[in-house]
Amino acid sequence: MNFTTLFIFFSIFHFAKANRFNSIFSFGDSYADTGNYAVLASPIFNDSSLIPSSKLPYGETFFHRPTGRNSDGRLVLDFIAEELGLPLVPPYLARNESFTRGANFAVAGATAMDSAFFVQNNLTNRLTINSSLNVQLSWFDELIPSLCNSPDGRKSQDNNFNSLFYFVLLRYKYVLIPPISPRIKRDLPKYSVQSVMFFGWSVAQATTYVPKVVDVISSAIERLICQGAMIIVIPGTWPAGCTPINLYLNMNASSDAYEPQTRCLRDLNELSRLHNMQLHTEIRRLQLKYPRVWLIYTEYYSPIVDFILYPDRFGFIGTPLRTCCGNGNNQYNINFTQMCGMPNVSACQDPSSHVNWDGGHLTEAAYRYIAYDWLRGSHGEPSILLALSK
Repeated sequence: MNFTTLFIFFSIFHFAKANRFNSIFSFGDSYADTGNYAVLASPIFNDSSLIPSSKLPYGETFFHRPTGRNSDGRLVLDFIAEELGLPLVPPYLARNESFTRGANFAVAGATAMDSAFFVQNNLTNRLTINSSLNVQLSWFDELIPSLCNSPDGRKSQDNNFNSLFYFVLLRYKYVLIPPISPRIKRDLPKYSVQSVMFFGWSVAQATTYVPKVVDVISSAIERLICQGAMIIVIPGTWPAGCTPINLYLNMNASSDAYEPQTRCLRDLNELSRLHNMQLHTEIRRLQLKYPRVWLIYTEYYSPIVDFILYPDRFGFIGTPLRTCCGNGNNQYNINFTQMCGMPNVSACQDPSSHVNWDGGHLTEAAYRYIAYDWLRGSHGEPSILLALSK
């Protein structure tokens, strides 16, 4: 089993006059990373192919160059920034950037717990980059003094930011790895796929850690509230059983291991739903505890399932579970020796017609729909724009 990353995507919008925002701060993993992993990994990995997001065709759709985003174009964070009339959020570890309008601390592969947790539980010995939630929050703490001393920075008498809007997206991704066949294990590059790091756990074992993960998220939310957060958005995790890489690694599973409608892995999706249920319950508890704070629960799970069940409604064609970028001779287009970003591996002709980009991340088109849904649709309690209008 692979018990991997917490996706923490956390943004702070600073109110200016007339409720206009002038900055965003984001924390997270590869669903929010806009270039930090590439900066951190470059001195560690001599082989640049192990940083695929720094190579084309990543970024080809919108930026026409690789930016460190794990997609063909923009992410949910980018679309939300554009909706609010803000610039795209620069990665914190980038050089020569101004952070007066915001900073992105997200790092691909970032985890909820520090690396010590994984070592103590014998989950991995390959956590070469410790970019956990605490690490990212420490980067933010380091940045705060410069923001407060800048012309745009404001601080209240109790040392909290004055009129801050915190926009927090917290996601934990669970991935089960079955016994790996010699063929697949032979094809695995040494460090290529971050989600293929932890082996040996069952779904039942993974479920025992769901409360711990939710508790970490809850603690982070309360920490932000104590810093002055007034609006916090917390999404559940996505359907892990629908990830093409997970489906590829479980290709030897029996037919009853799949959901009949989605053809996704049943037990992994049950694990995702368990996490979302417990997280949602905890958010409701916190909302009662902090009635003056907006806590908005949003979803990845439902929109992605909708993409799979009703692809025509969104302009997606072909098989929704097949990746756009890759070179695999199988139904998921996955081959660990020819992954997206590696030499001689190309993307599909029209990424906007696909849900999945590289087997572990979505296309810009899919992210656009999810961002729109969180801003205006039914998968937010309430929708983000509705909360901002109050």
